[in-house]
Amino acid sequence: WYQRRVHGDEVPGASLGTDSDGFFAWREQPKRVAIVGAGYIAVELAGVMNALNSETHLIIRHDQFLRNFDPIISETLTQYMGSTGLQVHKSSNVKRVEGERGGPLKVHLDTGNTIEVDALVWAIGRQPNTDDLGLDEAGVKTDKSNNIEVDKYQNTSAKGVYAVGDIQGKALLTPVAIAAGRRLSNRLFGGPKFKDDHLDYENIPTAIFSHPATGTVGMSEPEAREKFQGQKITIYRSRFTPMYYGLLSKKAPAAYKIVCVGEEERVVGVHMVGMGSDESIQTVGIAVKMGAKKRDFDNTVAVHPTSAEELVTTYVPVQDSSRLLMGCGTSDNASRRKVSID
Repeated sequence: WYQRRVHGDEVPGASLGTDSDGFFAWREQPKRVAIVGAGYIAVELAGVMNALNSETHLIIRHDQFLRNFDPIISETLTQYMGSTGLQVHKSSNVKRVEGERGGPLKVHLDTGNTIEVDALVWAIGRQPNTDDLGLDEAGVKTDKSNNIEVDKYQNTSAKGVYAVGDIQGKALLTPVAIAAGRRLSNRLFGGPKFKDDHLDYENIPTAIFSHPATGTVGMSEPEAREKFQGQKITIYRSRFTPMYYGLLSKKAPAAYKIVCVGEEERVVGVHMVGMGSDESIQTVGIAVKMGAKKRDFDNTVAVHPTSAEELVTTYVPVQDSSRLLMGCGTSDNASRRKVSID
């Protein structure tokens, strides 16, 4: 029941662009493309077009994209992808779009710059398509964003009416909708064994198919510091160049972060950028979901030579990580046992 928010009505000519659905309907590759947005859809599409050697522009409102993710992800990808030919227009908003559908477009920014492209993609989010469903008459409550309110069992405010997936406004991922729906059906039709079955929305692993790929599960460092104020937060971090790139002239970075809380160093977040991170995060997510401690990572023998071994061989915590969050430093104090070939 979600619809794409293709553009803002306040932008003249915005309908000359398309959304991610229209992107996959293209029959020809545009030589020049502008993508508006700073979320994972925008970053993934920009990475694809840039890798295909289209002149690619990514227009973002702030100085980094993926700002809702841990800083190690947004900082690493913003810096690297900006060095691969992707033209990132920071602190920019589209003021108006001129041209004809199917023809060259001029995208005017509020910075005074104008970009001429062959295609424009809006990747600025989605909004619920619930206005005409008669939810008020049915007694189904929605929040201020028109998402349907549910409890942990997917019950809405109306008896016998349930909602799963994006329409509830959290964890907007296909596997989440499938998992929630499966547990709801178990509870409704599976008998006493499943009477309490429901989806736990904490520590959901996810991947961003960026260039390079990203995997993340649990809390970011800022989220952990906010939630566990007064408790010890320990950060382990490693930055390196994967061995895969050893003999190549073009190299992509890798950066991992483990967020731990308390004296026992319970792992509450793992964030990975680099080749294979999208695959690795599924297994890492199991460990985080089970409540693994940092010592459990340390007690696991490394698989060598792999990038993922950094998760179990980074022993020295970052010092004064809060200064790094405020932009007062960039150096790592994590273990440097792995030799990067630069």
